[in-house]
Amino acid sequence: MHWNVGKVKITKIVEMETVGSTRFILPLATNQEMQKLPWLIPHFATEEGRLKMSIHSLLVETPSRRIIVDTGLGNDKQGRNVPTWNNRQDPFLDTLTAAGFAPDSIDTVLCTHLHVDHVGWNTRLVDGKWVPTFPGARYVFGKTEYEHWRDHSHEEPDKLAVFNDSVKPIADAGRADLVASDARLADEITLIPTPGHSPGHISIHVTSDGHEALLTGDVAHHPCQMAHLDWSSTADSDPKQSAETRRELFSRFADTPTLVIGGHFNAGHIKREGAAFKFVALG
Repeated sequence: MHWNVGKVKITKIVEMETVGSTRFILPLATNQEMQKLPWLIPHFATEEGRLKMSIHSLLVETPSRRIIVDTGLGNDKQGRNVPTWNNRQDPFLDTLTAAGFAPDSIDTVLCTHLHVDHVGWNTRLVDGKWVPTFPGARYVFGKTEYEHWRDHSHEEPDKLAVFNDSVKPIADAGRADLVASDARLADEITLIPTPGHSPGHISIHVTSDGHEALLTGDVAHHPCQMAHLDWSSTADSDPKQSAETRRELFSRFADTPTLVIGGHFNAGHIKREGAAFKFVALG
C-alpha cells in the first residue's frame, strides 16, 4: 500500500493487524460507541463496532532520503507486558525486502516516540547481542523523548527492557542523532512537536510540490479519537496534554487536502464535524 505526495512516496509495511483487541488502550471505545460513528465502518471498525488497527512501519522516499518511520515490535524481544509480543519470529524483514526496502538500503530510521511497538526493529539479536538492524542508517530520536526514557525507564520493568534492547544499543553504537521536536530533516520533512502520548512525541509533516502529508504517530491510536478528543489512551503519559494536542493538530489539518496516516490506522483526510472531527478514508 503506497501513496504519492508530490515527489515523495510513502509505503506502508504491516507487521501485525488486529480486530477488537484494543480495549485496554481505549477503554471508552466500546462496540456500542463505535456504532454511533458510522463513518468508521468498514475501514476502521467492523459492523459490530470492533476496532481495526495495525502495527506498521511507513517507508518515506524523498529525492534524497530513504526513511523508515517507526519500526514495530521486532523479533526475539522479551520483558513485554503483552505476552504475544515476546519472542516473536515474524518475517517482517523479508516483507520489507520483498517490497524493495532491504535493511541496508535505508539511510534514516525515524521514531515518532520510543514506546515498545515503535522501536522493536531498531535492533536485531545477533550472537546474543543487540545490533542495529539497518546497518547504513542514522537513527533519529527526539532529544526530549530520548532523554526522558534514558532517565526514567528504570521506573517500570517493561519500559527498561524496551530501552535496553531497542534504544540503548543504537546510542552505544554511536548511531543515534538527537534532534529538536521541530527539526527539519530534509527539504520535504519537518517534525511537529506533539507531546502527550509521551513526553517528546513527534509527528511528521511531509511537503512536496504543493502536496502535504501528516504522519501522526500515536497522537491518536484510532480515528474514533477524532470524534472524542478527550478519549486518551491508557498508554498516554499526560492524558490532558494528549487531548489538547489532538485538538490543535487536527484543527491545523482539518478540511485540507492533506493526506493523514496514523501510527496504527490507514490513510484518509480529517474533516470538521461539529465541535470535533471525523476521518474520511481513502478509497
